[in-house]
Amino acid sequence: MSTISINRQAELRLLVSTFLSERLESKLEKLDPDDPKRDELRKQFIPATWLEDAARRAAQIQAVTHSLKPVHPDAKGTNLYSPPGTLAAIELVGSHCLGEAFAGDVVGNAAALDVYKFLKQMHEGRSLLALSVEEDADLAAALSDDPAQAQAWLQAFATLTEPRGRVTSHTLAKQLYWQTGDDVQANESYHLLSPLYASSLAHRVYETLQDDRFSEAAKAARDARKANTFSERPVHEYPQMAVQQLGGTKPQNISQLNSERRGNNCLLASLPPVWRSTDLKPLLNTDSMFHRYSRRPEVRQAVKALLAFLKTDPTRNVATRSKRAAWVNLLIDEFLQFTAELRSLEPGWSQTPQCKLTESECRWLDDDGVKATDAELDRAPPTDIPERISAAFANWLNAQLRPPLPMGDPEFLEWRNTMMEEIKAQEREGMYVE
Repeated sequence: MSTISINRQAELRLLVSTFLSERLESKLEKLDPDDPKRDELRKQFIPATWLEDAARRAAQIQAVTHSLKPVHPDAKGTNLYSPPGTLAAIELVGSHCLGEAFAGDVVGNAAALDVYKFLKQMHEGRSLLALSVEEDADLAAALSDDPAQAQAWLQAFATLTEPRGRVTSHTLAKQLYWQTGDDVQANESYHLLSPLYASSLAHRVYETLQDDRFSEAAKAARDARKANTFSERPVHEYPQMAVQQLGGTKPQNISQLNSERRGNNCLLASLPPVWRSTDLKPLLNTDSMFHRYSRRPEVRQAVKALLAFLKTDPTRNVATRSKRAAWVNLLIDEFLQFTAELRSLEPGWSQTPQCKLTESECRWLDDDGVKATDAELDRAPPTDIPERISAAFANWLNAQLRPPLPMGDPEFLEWRNTMMEEIKAQEREGMYVE
């Protein structure tokens, strides 16, 4: 028990009443002034009434740092509340790196999540949940003048961090055998692991990526890099990042933090490096970037496979469109990778006399654009470069398939629109900035 402080009790009592008042007002705003439900709501949010109900509903949710539902939404098993300070410090990145300022999560009945929002309220750097676990005397006095009642509520709130029942897994949970011994044929050389989703760590990663990609400071840093001026903040980029959607239209059914992320969970690319036998060189003494792009092994293989498939005159159905789209998407992915590699070159390479590329290709591949005459210096750069590049790709692909196939305007529009959609998706991810 902590030392009792009258002032601290008043501050905590104000924190509780402010939370309840704001919750009540948000609900009353949705009702008409003469709606009879208004009186009923006011009664529900009388502090003693709401706290009694919240203490009862606390059993329906559980505070966690590692949860099972992100592994499979129908899995029913053990979730864990393991604060970073209780975890072993290892050299690898993990939840132990979060320190004291970590975001706890909550799972269970979504209708009881307001109880956790209440317990997340902070006072002097400590949450009401942490104070409940510590059986804080001032919080108890702030909740109720009846010591027995206050203690019962504290104990009910504190149970959020406690394990529920015995430790169990589930048929829908993932399991894997982890080798710990030298004899690969001996059962005792393996541990059976059931991995859980590190929800607190995933939330920290999400917040960091959101700040690096969309914050005003990050945008200013990217503008400074584009203008070749100094910025104290480094620019962080996350190429080939994927976003996993958890919970569908009801992300709150997975967890509270998942709901705050609107179900978005970032997956960083984990790919081996691509070996290049020669150094990357600028595109010089060639009138089109597609000449070198066409020589990439992956491109040659995809074009060959697509041509062979279309020459069979397959039935026009969903399966055919899916197969064709898979090869076209592979070609687009290779093209974007190809251009990303050239963009990593020292800016300005396209301004050399040996560069014979079109203006559109120069502006697409080189941040410092193209050579400009005195008359062109006052002219604003074109804004339709992605459209031009998409059209050039569509023309190139049609040429690869013709002959023997009669490629025309419909195919051109399909390839061009597909490329444009992918470029726009990349622009939304902040990978291509004009």
